[in-house]
Amino acid sequence: MSDQPVLLSSDIGGVRTLTLNRPHRKNAIDEELWTALRDGLSDAGRDHTVRAIVLTGAGGAFCSGADISKGVSSAHPLYRMRTLSEVALLLHELPVPTIAKVSGVAVGAGWNLALGCDLMVATPQARFSQIFARRGLSLDCGGSWLLPKLVGLQQAKRLALLAETIDAEEARALNLVTWVVSAKEIDAFVADLGARLVAGASIALAQNKALLNEGSDRTMRDALAGEARAQAVNFATADVPEAYAAFAEKREPTFTGRWAAPSGRADNGGRHA
Repeated sequence: MSDQPVLLSSDIGGVRTLTLNRPHRKNAIDEELWTALRDGLSDAGRDHTVRAIVLTGAGGAFCSGADISKGVSSAHPLYRMRTLSEVALLLHELPVPTIAKVSGVAVGAGWNLALGCDLMVATPQARFSQIFARRGLSLDCGGSWLLPKLVGLQQAKRLALLAETIDAEEARALNLVTWVVSAKEIDAFVADLGARLVAGASIALAQNKALLNEGSDRTMRDALAGEARAQAVNFATADVPEAYAAFAEKREPTFTGRWAAPSGRADNGGRHA
């Protein structure tokens, strides 16, 4: 057994990498790791220097799901599910883009953690399963919400009811993986992807993430109202005039996310009180 923490955290160039670190259990998540992951995601969301998050696993596996090696806890399941649900909501609502980097197995809650990220990069050796039914359990960690939206109701039922294991190429064909990249190239690929996200307009990216997450459950009227509010936030930053200036000057923009609302008295749309 290692004395290392169950969750490793490192920052490079605005990208925070959170690594599930229980390789002896293929990063199966016990209560300690659920709590560490909740706290790690929460800390990253509050740190304005973090512009993107990579979630991955140590030792050649992403996550083999919840750790059932210790048997059934005496605590009521509703209490135990609270931290798990907090982790799923944090991933969904964090204002920064999240990337799952998947090698090896990603099953059960582990797969749903990866699906909860905004983008997923997997190696050809990755294997995925909604294994819950084999354990006498139902979907958790947001899987019942995520799967139908990503693959449609019928394929979601297939994955949940049969608990099949699928490979990375089939997962990509089902829109459950964004990219499949060789094991030799995945580190560089994810590093480049993170750098591209960090270089983006952080406020606009946060608005886009929220709008897309919310839009699937809203009417067109709701979506348009949300888009209008988001654009108002974007136009109050220095990023929009910087983007316009960069376009005119034929250069790449430098985004800061800085608040730059115009000062002075509002004109009430041309009308005066």
